[in-house]
Amino acid sequence: MPAYDETRFNPPAPTCEAVLRDNQTGNTIAGVVLLLDSGADITLLPETAAKSIGVVFENGKQYEIMNFDGQRRSLPSVVVDLIWLGKTFRGRFLLVEKEHGIIGRDILNHVTLLLDGPKSLWDEWKHP
Repeated sequence: MPAYDETRFNPPAPTCEAVLRDNQTGNTIAGVVLLLDSGADITLLPETAAKSIGVVFENGKQYEIMNFDGQRRSLPSVVVDLIWLGKTFRGRFLLVEKEHGIIGRDILNHVTLLLDGPKSLWDEWKHP
């Protein structure tokens, strides 16, 4: 079971590493750190990871989001494959200027996770 990340987050939070793949060129980057956030509607990816594999940003398309504190901002988007837990999620994802991204409910609703807060561990729960 992966441990919660106590380096980037206080209190420690569940994070994972995923692979991003440009579905046009096949270029990939592994080890993309993402916070597991069931309070987030959508998944946000680190802009540096997308740039490193040469993903073409959707020309002129910006999407407005509202942070939990009510602040609004516009973010660029890319269409990529996010590979996590042996599954491929192909879609349009917004980019943030942070070292880590966020896996939101658009992806979390397709997996079953066990969060063990007292032990600061998480894992995918496999149906028997």
